Amino acid sequence: MRLLIGILIVVGSVIGGYMGVGGHLYVLWQPFEFVIILGAAMGAYVIGNTGPVLKQTMSVFGTLFKGPKYNKAAYVELLGMQFSLYKLVQSKGILALEQHIENPHESTLFARFPTFANNHHAVEFVCDYLRMVTLGSNNVHEMEALMDEELETHHQENERVVNAMQALADGTPALGIVAAVLGVIHTMGAISEPPEVLGHMIGGALVGTFFGVFVAYGFFGPFAQSLRNIYEAEDKYFLSLKVGLLAHISGQVPVMAIEFARKALMSEDRPSFAEIDEATANLPAAT
Repeated sequence: MRLLIGILIVVGSVIGGYMGVGGHLYVLWQPFEFVIILGAAMGAYVIGNTGPVLKQTMSVFGTLFKGPKYNKAAYVELLGMQFSLYKLVQSKGILALEQHIENPHESTLFARFPTFANNHHAVEFVCDYLRMVTLGSNNVHEMEALMDEELETHHQENERVVNAMQALADGTPALGIVAAVLGVIHTMGAISEPPEVLGHMIGGALVGTFFGVFVAYGFFGPFAQSLRNIYEAEDKYFLSLKVGLLAHISGQVPVMAIEFARKALMSEDRPSFAEIDEATANLPAAT
């Protein structure tokens, strides 16, 4: 909804302002200018990016329209899930985790937290590191270094798409100039035509410059920034997981481990201590 509102504001402001000063909308309809600019932009995007990035791009607009999937409710659930895990270890020992981390899709504990359970990467992240703990790895510094490496790789994978979208935004104005120059060349080939015809052809050529700048700064650039914000929210989700796991591995009691995890969240989405205390108090004992 937020993305759609933004698009309507951009289009409404530009087109509405143009028509408000007496501009004629039909003059802006230059389909072959659009074909040149968008077609060249698409080709350049394919040339400049790898197969995995192109595949990831296919889901970008779905991600943009959905927006960040992590809100306060998701973070309350995440902290509750961590509390249940750590409480289980505290009461029944580390080996009690095996049935949950070896078959996470069948875990009754994870099933209580659907946002987390439906996040394949988050489930895999938790299970991998808890599996290491059950196998005897409890060196906090080594685990932190490994987590940082994994999270940095995940961040780089997301950042490739953001950078690709930003490069598209940076290049589209120049492609608009290419379309405009081609329009001028076409106009010069018809220099013997009357001024009315030449004026219409020159106006059509200038639409190329307008359209290139318009889509670059009105859409592609903001799309890249919106994606960056969405992925930063995802980074915070995993940072909270990392901090909570490390606190647990270092020997913190469950309530303190999730307090460490809570502090890693952005202030606008961070649940209060009282909210987490209430949420965890109502959780059934994990088995």
